[in-house]
Amino acid sequence: RFSLLLLNLEEYYFEQHTANHIINKDCKDERKFRGSLKICSKSIIFEPDDNIQPIIKIPLRDCISIKAPEDNEANNPFTRNTSGGISVVCSQVFLIKERNVIAPYKTVRGRTEHLFQLGVAWKVGDVVQTLHQLYRASCLDKMGDQAAMITAILQSRLARTSFDKYRFQSISETLHMECKAEMVTPLVTNPGHVCVSDANLYFQPLNGYPKPVVQITLQNVRRIYKRRHGLMPLGLEVFCTENDLCSDIYLKFYNCQDRDEVYRLIAKYIENHIAEHTAESYVLQWQRGHISNYQYLLHLNNLADRSCNDLSQYPVFPWIIADYSSSVLDLTKPETFRDLSKPVGALNKERLDRLVTRYQEMPEPKFMYGSHYSSPGYVLFYLVRVAPEYMLCLQNGKFDHADRMFNSIAETWKNCLDGATDFKELIPEFYENDSSFLVNSLRLDLGKRQGGKMVEDVELPPWASGPDDFLQKSQEALESPYVSEHLHEWIDIIFGYKQKGSEAVAAHNVFHPLTYEGGVDLNSIMDPNEKVALLTQILEFGQTPKQLFTTPHPQRKIQKLKSLSRTSSHSISIAESPVSPNEESFEDLTEESITLAWNNIAKLKLDMQCKIHKEAITGIAVTCNGSSVFTTSQDSTLKMFSKDSKTIQRSVSFSNMALSSCLILPGDTTVITSSWDNHIYFYSIAFGRQQDVLLGHDDAVSKICWHDGRLFSASWDSTVKVWHCVPGETLSNKKHHFELLAQLEHDVSVNTMDLNAASTILASGTKEGTISVWDVTTATVLHHVFFWLLFLLFASLFCTDSRHLLSTGEDCCFKVIDVQTGMLVSSVTTEEPQRCFKWDGNTILSGSQSGELLIWDLLGGKITERIKGHTGAVMSMWMNEQCNSVITGGEDKQIMFWKLQY
Repeated sequence: RFSLLLLNLEEYYFEQHTANHIINKDCKDERKFRGSLKICSKSIIFEPDDNIQPIIKIPLRDCISIKAPEDNEANNPFTRNTSGGISVVCSQVFLIKERNVIAPYKTVRGRTEHLFQLGVAWKVGDVVQTLHQLYRASCLDKMGDQAAMITAILQSRLARTSFDKYRFQSISETLHMECKAEMVTPLVTNPGHVCVSDANLYFQPLNGYPKPVVQITLQNVRRIYKRRHGLMPLGLEVFCTENDLCSDIYLKFYNCQDRDEVYRLIAKYIENHIAEHTAESYVLQWQRGHISNYQYLLHLNNLADRSCNDLSQYPVFPWIIADYSSSVLDLTKPETFRDLSKPVGALNKERLDRLVTRYQEMPEPKFMYGSHYSSPGYVLFYLVRVAPEYMLCLQNGKFDHADRMFNSIAETWKNCLDGATDFKELIPEFYENDSSFLVNSLRLDLGKRQGGKMVEDVELPPWASGPDDFLQKSQEALESPYVSEHLHEWIDIIFGYKQKGSEAVAAHNVFHPLTYEGGVDLNSIMDPNEKVALLTQILEFGQTPKQLFTTPHPQRKIQKLKSLSRTSSHSISIAESPVSPNEESFEDLTEESITLAWNNIAKLKLDMQCKIHKEAITGIAVTCNGSSVFTTSQDSTLKMFSKDSKTIQRSVSFSNMALSSCLILPGDTTVITSSWDNHIYFYSIAFGRQQDVLLGHDDAVSKICWHDGRLFSASWDSTVKVWHCVPGETLSNKKHHFELLAQLEHDVSVNTMDLNAASTILASGTKEGTISVWDVTTATVLHHVFFWLLFLLFASLFCTDSRHLLSTGEDCCFKVIDVQTGMLVSSVTTEEPQRCFKWDGNTILSGSQSGELLIWDLLGGKITERIKGHTGAVMSMWMNEQCNSVITGGEDKQIMFWKLQY
């Protein structure tokens, strides 16, 4: 029945002794109750073996005397026939779990004497000496002095002990490190020794509770997170599962060096170590629908130091539903949902107006809300029915007043809207499958409300038929299209750029400065009393999550027509479509064939290869019918290769300098090539001659694109230019007419460029690794992204839906940018530079520096297939619209034709 929750907050459990509690000593009705005497830093606890009897807790500060036979005082009650006895006289005692019922503690006031007879008599002296030492600490006036003395006692005990090596699972284990730490569970910590071997992580509690040693096999560890605990970077949380909310162990160290060394030792056992992921690395998975809204919020909470073991930093989830009165929950109506762009405190305009007025009149430091949206009290408010002992621990042995309990979903929501000091959000349990927190299955006596009604189960809204149905509908609401499209607004407030600074003020999202990470530096506070008071205040008030994003969070857009399943190339299923199967459009069928091709992209097979140039191939363009392939090369030639006859039909040289890229204009009449000689050349396929030339730049032209009569050219002269081209009349001598529409300036040479599908957005990449995203219609920059500083960019391509941009360069990384916000949403490290690629948003086909074709699972961050290709770097790649035919050009001067073979 004993648990650490019977201790006060910030109290330690040191040791236990088998003992008898003697009642009415030397009287006819003398009784002995056998049990266990627990010595704690602020109290003495006796747990009787008989469950009917209450647990006795004696606060040390309420003790009048603590004596043993060795004291030899005249009134010593143990001088007659008693050995191993301790007398404790106190002014107050708490009786807990009488008849083994969880209920508020019963307080007995007045002078009482408690006699404890230890099972091992010779330990009495040491126990009494320890109790006297702890008694002196508890009687100190200031909390800081008390904490300092208890800490000194604890550290002395830890220094006199070490990890018991006989607890190793195997005699062949090698010790890597040992240090002191505390195991953290909600509201309490347990000191002991941490040991890391070559196979296991061990924690041995100083008191042997709840078991002599906690052991975790390192090979089973899946995730580890460094944590901020008590405002200090001293925590480490270890998970042996991929998705569970609760960890296997949470440790708090006494210094950063020990924490970081244990982290390093564990991390080397983990493949694809999840703790190395940034928050941005999950954004792409969430946007693509590979993880749910619930899973994404769990990941963000984890990365923001939120843990189920720390109630002051418990995972926070949003209120989603705003309708708790209707008989049917309609998830198609926007008014069913809470406004996710505002914090809870700003949802009621009248209340907000009062809060803003007070804020404006307040001296520094200013804050809008006097309470937080997440705190230990709020967490246990929701969980009291399944975690009553935690509530009793937090509130000194009492439940809250019955009318302030979690009685009704609708009442709680109304109070969050209207209450003067109630701004709380929800916890993950509202979106999980265990509804026990809504039901008083323990039959707890939680009090009687003003109307005479007992507090029992939580009252549910009319649209829920029961607790399980309530959770099911809450889950459906969380994953609904409306929430998916607006959840990023709530993330901006809780984890993002509206959490701090001027954006927080504008969003009415300002809490007390002490709740923010970095709001106070505990190391700079020298007064121990001030430090303890401040820490206690912060831990009870609640803490704001670590800020994960400093720019607007990308939106998750729900596709109206879901594509084919990407789970397997053999099991293809089509989701519901707006049209019936018999009315599928050509576009739908094309999308299905493209998805099918990408599902099977690993089945690319070499069809033929041909060496057609004297230097590396830089560009590939193919006519609509696929019969003619045009290539450019660093040997300065444009060549036309017939796929049918497998021969070179034309070879054209415009100058003695390298050509960098090529494209074919609609109608297959003209090929445009870009050159290092600063020119862009127009070649007539029908007449077999140079048709026109454009001196467009002051340095080499690196890339060209074409859309609807407009030519886009990137150059080493640090510009991208947009030209309006009016074609010349082919049968006359009239040349093209070129009109410069826009010039997009960069700081350094531009190496690569791509247009989105609608040709409204252009992305350019420079030799120093900067990506710029431009609005073509206004010729203005939308984002500058500096992720590849001083690394040459090789290629960048928009995804087909234009929401994401993928780039790669000399830094051996694939990086995905959200086009709307400019945020890096995924990064995958490669073994070597990837020179060119194609992708569909989930899978990448890349040409490597070594000549291989590699297929990547972008979301998994790994290579799924290697295909032997060129003998030098793959310099260029072409793919047809159906994505089932690929041509690559290499440093080995060859072109290779690849086909999908299902």
